[in-house]
Amino acid sequence: MRAFVAPTADKGAHLELPAQHRIPISWLLANGGESIRFRTLAELAPAGSVDATMLEAALQAVTQSKTALAVVKKQKDTGVWGGNLLGLAPSAAQGIKDVGTIPQYRRLLQLAWPRGTRPFKLADRLLFRLLSRDEDPALLFEFQKLVKSEPAAEPWAREVIREAASGALAEAGYAEDPRLRGAGHKIANAVSQFLRSPLAEKPFVKAGKQIALHPDAHPPSWYSVAMLAMMPNLRRERAGFTERLGHYLAQPAPKKSFVIGVGKKTVRPQHLLLGDPIEADSKGCPKDIPIALHYIELLARLGALQWAPVATKVLGWLLHDCDDHGVWRPKNLRSMPKATNRISYHYFPLHADAKTVESREADVTFRLALIARLLGWELEYR
Repeated sequence: MRAFVAPTADKGAHLELPAQHRIPISWLLANGGESIRFRTLAELAPAGSVDATMLEAALQAVTQSKTALAVVKKQKDTGVWGGNLLGLAPSAAQGIKDVGTIPQYRRLLQLAWPRGTRPFKLADRLLFRLLSRDEDPALLFEFQKLVKSEPAAEPWAREVIREAASGALAEAGYAEDPRLRGAGHKIANAVSQFLRSPLAEKPFVKAGKQIALHPDAHPPSWYSVAMLAMMPNLRRERAGFTERLGHYLAQPAPKKSFVIGVGKKTVRPQHLLLGDPIEADSKGCPKDIPIALHYIELLARLGALQWAPVATKVLGWLLHDCDDHGVWRPKNLRSMPKATNRISYHYFPLHADAKTVESREADVTFRLALIARLLGWELEYR
């Protein structure tokens, strides 16, 4: 079989990134919302520079923030949000009334809501149940209607759900939990088999008037990549696979629209990654800044950014607009950067207030600083 062949490291033009960055600690603490302030102290400040009292006060402020409380208050006693699992926005066609459980759970994680509190305890039970082989029809949530009309769709639906639950639990810090590690290896096996097969290069087939994903193709998804990004030991154990995946994620994603066949029905996927999803012009200006930052951060965690020319160019473009203190200051920033792809719902923005120029700059400033740290750059603190 002819497998996906990773391009050589020097193929294509790559922007030279600076390998150093100034982190504006004082500015972020003064202009970021509660979650950015806590994460700045916990994740960006120099080791030993923040005392426990200051960190505890910042965490307490997160639990009182309007942004985080708005998410917490929507959770039911069952641990579920919105009556569904994966919904990113209301959808009458799918019967989804609100954002679903897994994106809301991940949003709380990104907002730095304290782990071990009731919202997470309730949701963790459900997510670990989703990882198991429990065939309870109720665990299909929004896929129940599809599976009832097309029973052949059930294995696909449960697979998507398990990948999404795995990504959320890995992000929550369960990387070494045996249940998650078992699920992680199964997911990695399926993606690895895809990357080694001819389907990695030609994943589509004709399905009547539509283009469909080949029924044997199992490409990476936003969920499986998020899982791997947060499971460093699994990546080390499967270093060859991780490198192949990194090269695959660096190539341009196909622009054609396609469907997935599930029995006699088809669905349009929103979760698959068949390459770099960032759309940018020749200068590196991205169409969707939130999704670009989310993807760049995932590549940075995977150690794969150096192979991705579009993501690298976009990062360079964003860094070019940082001032001497490391604050992202683009010209004429009249509103918060908007997301066109809702998959970044959980990730951006952390600071929802956009009344001042500084509040519009805070999220991107924080993310660029975090990416610089993840890339291992030389850091200066302001």
